Amino acid sequence: MSNKMFRVTLLGTGAPPPTMRRFGPSTLIEVGDEKLIFDAGRGSMQRLHQLKIPFGDITGVFLTHHHSDHLVGFTDLWLTGWIGRPWGNRKVPLKVWGPEGTDQMIEHLPLAFATDIKVRSHSYPPEGIKLESTEITEGFVFEKNGVKIVPFLVDHGGEKLIALGYKIEFEGRSVVLSGDTRFNENVIKYGKGADVLIHEVVHGMLDGMEQANLERITNNHTLPDQAGVVFSRTKPRLAVFTHILLLGDTTSDDIIPAARETYDGPLIVAEDLTQIDIGDEVTVTQFQPEEQVTI
Repeated sequence: MSNKMFRVTLLGTGAPPPTMRRFGPSTLIEVGDEKLIFDAGRGSMQRLHQLKIPFGDITGVFLTHHHSDHLVGFTDLWLTGWIGRPWGNRKVPLKVWGPEGTDQMIEHLPLAFATDIKVRSHSYPPEGIKLESTEITEGFVFEKNGVKIVPFLVDHGGEKLIALGYKIEFEGRSVVLSGDTRFNENVIKYGKGADVLIHEVVHGMLDGMEQANLERITNNHTLPDQAGVVFSRTKPRLAVFTHILLLGDTTSDDIIPAARETYDGPLIVAEDLTQIDIGDEVTVTQFQPEEQVTI
């Protein structure tokens, strides 16, 4: 990939349900000389391996929040990325940015894996197992090699945690990630004019679901018609749904018709390994790995 290219790969487009079709939420952004991962959910590193990208090539990790479905693949990225080719060979510390709570996680992970680290430290570069964290919130700006990353606060409903979205800019182009959020004006503020706006979604209802439980879920996430309002007001060149949380008999084919109530622009429901190249044109392809992940 040219260092002028701007590519987004949806490594995992799922949510907490442990399905094989959609692995846990994770987004790879290859931009300029950077390979950045935003969240690392269940199975996302298998997707990275399918792309034939060594884990050690990842130059930074950004976290949206600290729910487990966004984090359980992180230790795989960190540890496997250290232990040599073809998977790892990281020789420098892995840098992590995220909201309040990130420093605590990064401090204690080496304690949890102390035995593994001790055993392997005789074989692999000592700097490669180190973690360096920076806690961030709205107002922080990351700039490196022409890449600019701006976090912004979103509203993950009634949950008592800080949640972030991100705007990634390069060569006059931009991608916005909503992170986990209910309908939120801040996504609209930062998403206006983005080339690609990637938004989470929940759709459907479980049989017998109590109203209080349904309200809890929809108080933490965004319905398709609500996301459609976000897209209509931001007018991206391409709108994308990810973090697909389907309830009951609803399928992913039902999401776009529901969003069309409020939005009539370019829109896709991403699959794992959907790739989006951003330039004069926005091009969408579905990566077909040689090695399939099946059971």
